[in-house]
Amino acid sequence: MRILLVALCAAVLASTAPAWAQEAKQDFRLVNKTGYELKGLYVAPSKSDDWEEDVLGQDTLSDGQAVNVHFNPKTKTCKYDLKVVYSDDDSSAVWSKIDLCSVEKITIKYNRKNDETTASFD
Repeated sequence: MRILLVALCAAVLASTAPAWAQEAKQDFRLVNKTGYELKGLYVAPSKSDDWEEDVLGQDTLSDGQAVNVHFNPKTKTCKYDLKVVYSDDDSSAVWSKIDLCSVEKITIKYNRKNDETTASFD
């Protein structure tokens, strides 16, 4: 009887766990395919005039690496601006009004020929 009760409790906890670990709609994964290291990643609501804090903090994001960006599940805003800063020369690239409620992955690439950083949104 005790084993049945433990199994039943485990099943109930497993079925409710996703509600506890709910992710925000705005969460996304940024993949760096630029060929260069990034030292800064900023995400701010499009209507804001402030970039807020660097998501990477003290860390950097090497070429080929990815980082998951998480939001508070209570966040309602969907439109965000994104800025990345390169380690080698402090140059940056900015994208505006990204609908993070419909994007799960952002991959950034750098084209040396055009000297342009582009992003694809999946």
